[in-house]
Amino acid sequence: MKKIKVLAFCAIVAGFTTSCEKKEVSNETQPETVAEQVSKAHIQALHDAGVNATGAEYVTVKHPDGSVEEAIQSSDLILAINKLAEQKLAEIENGNKQYRTNNLVSSGNRNISIIGYTGSGYALTSKMRTGLQWAVNNYNALNNTLSFSLSFAASTSADMVVYNNGASGAGGSAGFPSGGRPYKWIQINAGSNSISNNAMEHLMGHEMGHCLGFRHTDYARRRCDNSNEGGGGIGAIHIPGTPTANQWGQSGLDTDSIMISCFDGGEDGEFSNYDRTALNYLY
Repeated sequence: MKKIKVLAFCAIVAGFTTSCEKKEVSNETQPETVAEQVSKAHIQALHDAGVNATGAEYVTVKHPDGSVEEAIQSSDLILAINKLAEQKLAEIENGNKQYRTNNLVSSGNRNISIIGYTGSGYALTSKMRTGLQWAVNNYNALNNTLSFSLSFAASTSADMVVYNNGASGAGGSAGFPSGGRPYKWIQINAGSNSISNNAMEHLMGHEMGHCLGFRHTDYARRRCDNSNEGGGGIGAIHIPGTPTANQWGQSGLDTDSIMISCFDGGEDGEFSNYDRTALNYLY
């Protein structure tokens, strides 16, 4: 079974960081946490963004260029605190519980440079580099307006930078677009090196999907734990031509989607037909 998680029906959520786990990849990134309770205002901001605030905590994420991102992590999502306001979901469609953010990758930013980082302390393994190359090939094979150019270097001068964060467990994390640009940082856990090349391809494609604005296909009821990422019934706008998953169950869910929240390591790394439909519809 190809439990791919990336897009088949995901919501277009922009600006915060997400990640996948193995179950789907173990709990994402392992950023440094801060012993401080999340404020009521920030909990409300999470709900406004369609993110379940249960278990949310403040974290500090360090990137290869030395930059530090103060954020809130909830399950497999990391939202930059200084961009929370951008994440508020806009309700649409006459009372249907379908929402979207205002953020996607704009038409002028769709020629996307991506670096697989090779610098000291954050270098991708050979298997990670292979998975990234395969994932980029999959995106470039689609007939839409997105185009990726991939290089491997000890540089962070690119639209997306994929790096090894050294964390245990198989998984990764990423974010959603901001200001019309894709999210820049994709973290891959060091523990992911134990999965197959195809599962790595899946993981890379999944995180790239988040950077383009896609939510988990099963946001309404994560198959790992049955939780609702939307909290309070907030969901994701349905992309025409793809199955609908609602907040009460998984009827019609595309379990082959590369954007499914959890995977078991047996994925083939390829887009499902609905993933292709979703990507080509939006881009």
